[in-house]
Amino acid sequence: MRALMSCEPGGPEGLRLLDVPDPVPGAGQVLVAVRACGVNYPDVLTIQDRYQVKTPRPFAPGGEVAGLVSAVGPGVTAFSVGDRVAARTGTGGMAELVAVAVDRCIPIPDGMSLADGAVMQFTFETAYYALHTRARLQAGETVLVLGAGGGVGIAAVQVARNLGARVVAAASSEEKLAFACQHGAAEGVSYPVEMPKQRSEVALRLKAAVGPNGADVIIDPVGGWLAEAAIRSVAEGGRYLVLGFAAGIPSLPLNLPLLKNCDVLGINWRTFTLSEDPRIVANRRQLQDWYEQGLLSPGITAEFSLREGGEAIRRLACRQSVGKIVVVI
Repeated sequence: MRALMSCEPGGPEGLRLLDVPDPVPGAGQVLVAVRACGVNYPDVLTIQDRYQVKTPRPFAPGGEVAGLVSAVGPGVTAFSVGDRVAARTGTGGMAELVAVAVDRCIPIPDGMSLADGAVMQFTFETAYYALHTRARLQAGETVLVLGAGGGVGIAAVQVARNLGARVVAAASSEEKLAFACQHGAAEGVSYPVEMPKQRSEVALRLKAAVGPNGADVIIDPVGGWLAEAAIRSVAEGGRYLVLGFAAGIPSLPLNLPLLKNCDVLGINWRTFTLSEDPRIVANRRQLQDWYEQGLLSPGITAEFSLREGGEAIRRLACRQSVGKIVVVI
């Protein structure tokens, strides 16, 4: 089979399309013929050895896929050859075939495309886990979504809207803000990509956008210098959700949570999915229901071939992408 391989640490330009042996499904595994692979920020980190989970080389990046079951390993009864499945692979998704444990696979419902099935995992499940399970978002609350034009951001905008919140989108370009508003944000506010000399101006802009009472919940997959400016707009007793660090890991003055009497919550969807928490199934069911009702759009704006997978990761790393990127195979 063909696979886009990381043979040494480095950027996406170092990925190589190689012919490698077909994987063989072991006990409790299925072999998936990959048709689509979502591109996510962990792919950027994993190939540089900067992710918290290190994968032995050589490996193919790609943590979420959808495709058809082409073979089943010993003891597998939940799936049959030909079934349409989505799977959380961690790595290995940017390949024609991948062997995955059954408990990391879910059936793709009728009416959902394989591309949508691939990308409805990382970002939407993260957003729902963050807003519903961790923040316990209530209807009528105000949510500020940073990085609102990206994959996690677009998912958070839609989930917050569906939960009855007023959504304020924050992004680094008018194009991204327009995209977020098309997907359910009530209004938008821009911020510069690079740290400005006067960060206080950004803080004032965010405060004005969320209103005098502040944001009840802030979704932050961006981090960097923006985190301090954003947390200044949180409401008294609000919740600041830490989802990622596209702009770097911030140094947050801890007097701000104290003064705001707010919670700072870490959102680690990966470890949540590794647990046997019954809320995992309930969360996925709610997302599928919304999709079937036309209340969720994966927001796919770009498709790349397997050979172009490195460029897909580069687009994400450079923060140039809008919405969700998928590699089709």
